[in-house]
Amino acid sequence: QVELAENGGDSVQPGGSLRISCTFSGDTASTKCLAWFRQSPGMEREGVATICRGSTHAYYGDSVVGRFTVSRDSADTTLWLQMNSLKAEDSAMYYCAANPRLYSLRPGDYHFWGQGTQVTVSS
Repeated sequence: QVELAENGGDSVQPGGSLRISCTFSGDTASTKCLAWFRQSPGMEREGVATICRGSTHAYYGDSVVGRFTVSRDSADTTLWLQMNSLKAEDSAMYYCAANPRLYSLRPGDYHFWGQGTQVTVSS
């Protein structure tokens, strides 16, 4: 029922910026809260940022606070992640996800997932 599709992943140099998107569709209840996660080979999936419909607040993983900004558009069709001051450690496959009720950076709390978009930060 809920579909999510990430786009915008690219290769970028350290210190650079990148904005990736997640276009989503489905019933509004199931997409109340959205989040970005990332995962690199051999590593556990990590929560990056989360935001819920109708809220002015967003929450971020400790490793990205002050550098990344999450938002969702007024039409409620797209989730964005603006990434600034990128570091090599930010390299990962980035996934968007949806759940119906809560702010969370735990992968197990999310019901629906996109396929991912690759972000590579290297010199």
